[in-house]
Amino acid sequence: MLRAITKFVRDEEGATAVEYGLMAALIAAVIVGVVTTLGQNLSTTFDSIATSIKGS
Repeated sequence: MLRAITKFVRDEEGATAVEYGLMAALIAAVIVGVVTTLGQNLSTTFDSIATSIKGS
């Protein structure tokens, strides 16, 4: 019984999987933030260009 508990405490495979999951979630959050910000900037730029073209 003690050996099984010791093996469970020393096992790091689950911890590694959790770490990779957290890194993937962080990367996904950064990508969403960048795409959102970039999309808003592009929308503003295209609106400005469209206004300039209509005014010509």
